[in-house]
Amino acid sequence: MKITVLCENTAADAHFLCEHGLSLYIEADSHKLLFDMGQTDVFFHNAKIMNLSLSDVDYAVLSHGHYDHGGGLSCFFEQNKTAPVFLSRHAFGDYYNAQGKYIGLDKTLQRIDRMIPTDECTPINNTFTLFSCNALSRPCPASAFGLTERHDDQLTEDRFLHEQYLLIHENGKRFLVSGCSHKGIQNIVRWFRPDVLIGGFHQMKVDCDQEQGKNELKALADDLMKSDTDFYTCHCTGQPQYDLLKTHMQNRLHYLSAGSAIII
Repeated sequence: MKITVLCENTAADAHFLCEHGLSLYIEADSHKLLFDMGQTDVFFHNAKIMNLSLSDVDYAVLSHGHYDHGGGLSCFFEQNKTAPVFLSRHAFGDYYNAQGKYIGLDKTLQRIDRMIPTDECTPINNTFTLFSCNALSRPCPASAFGLTERHDDQLTEDRFLHEQYLLIHENGKRFLVSGCSHKGIQNIVRWFRPDVLIGGFHQMKVDCDQEQGKNELKALADDLMKSDTDFYTCHCTGQPQYDLLKTHMQNRLHYLSAGSAIII
């Protein structure tokens, strides 16, 4: 399996654009899947540099209903005329950041008939399956860091019902792809026990200059190291937070930047 990073907060070198967002081009079992589309058309520009054609994508997946993962949806529809886009049936909800700013998707896109709403478990084919895990308990607390949703005409802490995860089976291994892991990276590891996990850890708001933040990240690293999973992280993990986690996790943790690619 090959994963090419089309969009991320950082760039592998000056040839590539970067922005606060995520987009991954996944090639597995002769299928091409686009996982998230960043917040603009940055993913498209970087794909061109790497000679990857978005028109060749067989399937697209939106990990959750935030602008930095689905802002490039309209660009994808312009470049690809056939691929279905799998997204949670909650993806077009009203979602806000800690300052009350709307951070959801462009609701005019709901009318596009290539949108495939997903539920608890949605198989795409024999290789790709989507899971929301909304029915599962979350034994490890995970902070929403002020993110909210409008529910019953009130702003409440986001439950992240709109978040889903992509499980890939190839060569007898289990690869899990997560956009931001809002429901808790520790919970996700416990739910799936993947051989490899690719995605953000949603730790960028943890203050790793303070002792409390350092202790939180060390405890997270220690817990993740109890699994047999190898981790490739990015985006919302945060660069200082990654650096601290890396000191504890060593070769079990790697960072992905726009323009980079891994074969696993």
